[in-house]
Amino acid sequence: MKRPIHLSTPLATESIRNLKVHDIVTLSGTIYTARDMAHLKLKELKKSRKPMPEVFKGAVIFHAGPVVKKEGSGFTLLTIGPTTSIRMEPHSDLIGKLGVKALVGKGGMGNESLQAFKKYGMVYLLAAPGCGVLHAQAVKEVKQVHWLEELGMPEAIWVLEVTDWGPLTVAMDSHGNSLFHTIYEEGLKKLDSLIKD
Repeated sequence: MKRPIHLSTPLATESIRNLKVHDIVTLSGTIYTARDMAHLKLKELKKSRKPMPEVFKGAVIFHAGPVVKKEGSGFTLLTIGPTTSIRMEPHSDLIGKLGVKALVGKGGMGNESLQAFKKYGMVYLLAAPGCGVLHAQAVKEVKQVHWLEELGMPEAIWVLEVTDWGPLTVAMDSHGNSLFHTIYEEGLKKLDSLIKD
């Protein structure tokens, strides 16, 4: 296994442009969770020209709904695993405009996202599913939460501080390459050869 490339937030465009599909990375710094409802809320804010809850330039968004326990005036993260990213496909251009540089999730994203990644210099990172407790171990602090009462625990935007989070696999890069496209094409070739046989 290749030695991981360590990145710290906020991510620089140059460091993201240097990443290629199959690279392994670890992340440290501030990351944000966002699922379906959070993306719709961000879209609404952008359309009405209202301020965003955070500055997303150089940011990492994790497609995840954490399980969090309230303790005193703060929160303790119990587990956090990736959710299926394709649901956020319609929002990739918006996320790029906000300055986000990396999306983390499972299952991959589509062609619209791939075009946005090329345009804005972004990558898609795969987080291992079924490893929520392990992902949570990288979270050193729950810094803040936005829209908890309005959207609920899984859909709120959680602001998390992580250290050496990973390994995460670059599955879609900023040059139009997609691990999912490669797997699909290889699968078609094998299927074709099986049919011919």
